[in-house]
Amino acid sequence: MKKTNILLASVISLSLSTFSLLATANTIDADDFVEDASAAGIAEIEAGKLALQKSSSSAVKVFAQKMIDDHTAANKELAAVAKSKKLEVSTDAELMNKAKAFALKQRDGESFDVAYANNQVAAHEKAIELFQKGAKSDDADIRAFAAGAIPKLETHLHEAHELAASTSATKMEKKAK
Repeated sequence: MKKTNILLASVISLSLSTFSLLATANTIDADDFVEDASAAGIAEIEAGKLALQKSSSSAVKVFAQKMIDDHTAANKELAAVAKSKKLEVSTDAELMNKAKAFALKQRDGESFDVAYANNQVAAHEKAIELFQKGAKSDDADIRAFAAGAIPKLETHLHEAHELAASTSATKMEKKAK
């Protein structure tokens, strides 16, 4: 009987620990969120500027300018929230985004447009995941900022999917000719 109680208590304890870990896996602390979100915003701005320089597609350039404008505004808003909490924003894109930017710099023309559009789909999927975690933060200001940004990020993702489809279709059409 004693062994059964000990075993039962162990199973309950393990279950609660697992549940706790799963619950926290879907959240992020304020400091990490600010750092990751600001770095992602910088990466979007840098990629957008590169697209304005390298793309020959007006659709890509319009989308890129929108990413520059929207992510600049979001980073300014995030910086204000961070300052009020004495948290530091990132001043540089994270290493993975730097690698993606380097790969984009090696491309030109339609190849660049397709790569940029596909990169935007992946970047916005990752951003939405990050902001969903931020929307569950223990910090009310971070939670509000993240939750408020998700609809715009979802719109960006939808537009990025459309851009990826159109740039891929354009490239395929020209190959067929």
